[in-house]
Amino acid sequence: MSALKDLRREVINPLLAGHQGRIVKLMGDGALVEFGSVVDAVACAVAIQQSVAENQADIPTKRRIIFRIGVNLGDVIHEVDGDLYGDGVNIAACLQTLADPGGICISGTAYDHLQGKLDCDYEYLGERALKNMERPVRLYRPLLEGTARTASPRPALPDRPSIAVLPFNAMCADPEQDFFSDGLTEDITSALSKLKGFFVIVRNTMFTYKGKPVDVRAIGRELGIRYVLEGSVRKSGNRVRVTAQLIDAASEAHLWAERYDGELDDIFVIQDEITASVVGRLGPELLAAEHARESPKPHHGLDAWEGVVRAVFLCSQLSEESSRKMLPLLDRAIGLAPDYAQALAMKAWITMWRAFQGWEDMGYALALARDIVQQAIASDDKEPWAYLAQAMIAFATRDNVLAMAAISQAVAINPNSAFAHGQLGLAHANGGRAADAIPCIDYALRLSPREAFSATFSSTTPWLTSRARITSLD
Repeated sequence: MSALKDLRREVINPLLAGHQGRIVKLMGDGALVEFGSVVDAVACAVAIQQSVAENQADIPTKRRIIFRIGVNLGDVIHEVDGDLYGDGVNIAACLQTLADPGGICISGTAYDHLQGKLDCDYEYLGERALKNMERPVRLYRPLLEGTARTASPRPALPDRPSIAVLPFNAMCADPEQDFFSDGLTEDITSALSKLKGFFVIVRNTMFTYKGKPVDVRAIGRELGIRYVLEGSVRKSGNRVRVTAQLIDAASEAHLWAERYDGELDDIFVIQDEITASVVGRLGPELLAAEHARESPKPHHGLDAWEGVVRAVFLCSQLSEESSRKMLPLLDRAIGLAPDYAQALAMKAWITMWRAFQGWEDMGYALALARDIVQQAIASDDKEPWAYLAQAMIAFATRDNVLAMAAISQAVAINPNSAFAHGQLGLAHANGGRAADAIPCIDYALRLSPREAFSATFSSTTPWLTSRARITSLD
């Protein structure tokens, strides 16, 4: 502790004063510092990391003091005692945990104010979902002297048709249409994912491209896929128009395009026609026959479907508030369609997840989940969420055999579910099978290389964040 105090007094405090930084509070070996300028904040962070590295260079490696620094630009709440609160502080705290040892992680809002103002290069790290934040946050890291860019080799193309479904554009600023187009994208992705002959990048990664200009070739290279499906949705009264086109990512050639017009209640037919067209264009007759056999025939109605669409969106945030808001949406869907398997299964899963976080009584959650999981399976024994919920029950009761069986069933139903493959890795890890866990988690990351959930899962379901810990056991 005395070495840390000396380092603060001799190195850090003078740099903070020189860059007009105010120490808000010290927290053990950490500190919260406020700056009037994001340029000063990042310049100071760079200077601190470089100076600390020089100061510690002659100290044995095991005794060196190494910092991680997070920098965010955002609104804060000033208390009368001088303390700071708010999302601006919470994001900065999350960013420092994502920084490399001896490195800096900055948010997109901070980065946007740095262009050309510091003699420093930056590396884009993608978007990450941070705890209790509604939207993913863009991340960057300043490349300090001696820091190499992260190697990003192009993933090899799978030996089967590989496709990514971009979020369909809502041709209107109305949030209601936004949810509608998201639901259409989700269902088409899910339908393709369940075909064992396809390799499909999952929804969470693809939704990081939403609302941004995209380069189809760059997406193909980054994700290691051959084809991209994109489209748009326009609603007017009770009418809907959907356009879709299939593109070869390597050549940008348009392989197929179609426009669909119909009543809103025709949306399920349109989804199926789009999926069938993609399968027919890319897959052999066997795949087309599999799609025809497995294609769901929805009978739960548009209002129930929209409730589940909204719940899926909230589920991706995995916060106390978003998970609480899911429950009435799912209850309404179930009220409209009592045999809606996905709605039942998602209610079981999110109830169990809330119990693991301490927001629901575990006894209540187990009783409810056991009951509605059985209802979900009875309604549709090919609903993967039902088996993922069953696995949550198994994790709670420490039944690794049931967890393995349930998740294996989910993977069999949807072989392109990154979430299911990651949960399978967790089940292996819980059973002491580290060597079996790692390939599952690696494959989950291949299916979803920009997985939004990876920073927000708790210790109950740490499937993407657990690989380093699993590796250390070998």
